[in-house]
Amino acid sequence: MISREPTIERLATAKSLLLTPFGLDESHLVRALNEIKAHKVDEADLYFQYTRSEGWSLEEGIVKTGSFSIDQGVGVRAVSGEKTAFAYSDDISEASLLDAARTVRTISSAAKSARVKTPKPRLAGARALYSGVDPIASLDSATKVELLGKVERLARAKDPRVAQVMAGLASEYDVVLVARADGTIAADVRPLVRLSVTVIAEQKGRREVGSGGGGGRFGLAYFSDAQIEEYVNQAVHAALTNLDARPAPAGEMTVVLGSGWPGILLHEAIGHGLEGDFNRKGSSAFSGRIGQRVAAKGVTVLDDGTIADRRGSLNVDDEGNASQRNVLIEDGILKGYIQDSMNARLMGVAPTGNGRRESYAHIPMPRMTNTYMLGGNKDPQEIVASIKKGLYATNFGGGQVDITSGKFVFSASEAYWVENGKILYPVKGATIVGSGPECLKRVSMIGNDMKLDSGVGTCGKEGQSVPVGVGQPTLRIDGLTVGGTA
Repeated sequence: MISREPTIERLATAKSLLLTPFGLDESHLVRALNEIKAHKVDEADLYFQYTRSEGWSLEEGIVKTGSFSIDQGVGVRAVSGEKTAFAYSDDISEASLLDAARTVRTISSAAKSARVKTPKPRLAGARALYSGVDPIASLDSATKVELLGKVERLARAKDPRVAQVMAGLASEYDVVLVARADGTIAADVRPLVRLSVTVIAEQKGRREVGSGGGGGRFGLAYFSDAQIEEYVNQAVHAALTNLDARPAPAGEMTVVLGSGWPGILLHEAIGHGLEGDFNRKGSSAFSGRIGQRVAAKGVTVLDDGTIADRRGSLNVDDEGNASQRNVLIEDGILKGYIQDSMNARLMGVAPTGNGRRESYAHIPMPRMTNTYMLGGNKDPQEIVASIKKGLYATNFGGGQVDITSGKFVFSASEAYWVENGKILYPVKGATIVGSGPECLKRVSMIGNDMKLDSGVGTCGKEGQSVPVGVGQPTLRIDGLTVGGTA
């Protein structure tokens, strides 16, 4: 069997699902885009999407939910200046395309010349970061349910205090096709899986929760016995640790953040502030600060959509641009923002491969992919040992940030009180309060253990959710405010 180049293979898959069944080919896309360009617009694109999703959940050894859905449609967009007109339909047909095209072009006045130039078609350059496997078809239903049963049995066997176990398995097969007015055509085939486990432990009438899990852009075979045990150990450890947790002290103190998932604080408190739309409008705490010091020396932050198999990675973004490894902050100096096409054009810079949308029914905007801080040269144990009195936070729950001021509030789901370099006991109810820009300046020690999260992140912005990744090394931050329960 002769295999085709991955970019061509993905385009063939997208056409077979999104054009051919509806009697469409590339000539119909050109006609729809030319209809839009009959008016003077800066950008125009068509975004076709086919998504097949499946989910299973198990509790008390019983399958509580099983779901399966197929969604498909097309979004049509025209951009004039900083104005966007958008229409979408779950009816993929020539008539719907042309109707949507004539609707969105009204954002701008008719062109002086009735003759529209058709650019030469160009297949967008792209990555090959993950296979086009259909994860839903990679295991049969009985095997998927058995996998969840294995999670529950393993968790219950870990400790008699485990009172309840909930396990979930989600799979998605997503195919997109993008056609732009400049002649660019791009396609991607995006698998995505996630296994989650939640454990409730009980002791002397006290109940605490712990969670674990992970996933990425691959098939369900990734969830080997060893991988499942790792997730279960995370969840059980967190629940049992919290059974012994004491009320968290409050006040200004040294805080050490663990590696991996605690990078969610970096994502929220700093990452959103580096998105192009906020900076173009001047509403970010980082606006107009390119080339300035915004963090302590040694702090280097990247947004990288090119890491193989990662949850936040993309071969091409949702505007057909190849994903990139973008250095946002280098050794404490602000180097750039993450951009979609419209904000990049308005700011006079190149797109960074960060134009993302939840689905064909949403417009793209600049969004993060995998956002993380590079490691330093300190041993993590040395960092914890440096704490005279303070908090060591190894896991986080929810949080929120004000983009304009950079102020954030985060709740630690697993944290420990440290005195004279010794971890004394776990604490509960700790919230970390601060300012993203100020927080970066107070980083005093950076560990050599940079780690990405296990593949569980979902980012929300303006009502849209997209899968993302986060990561960081162990960090010491001086003078953070901790809101506690003691």
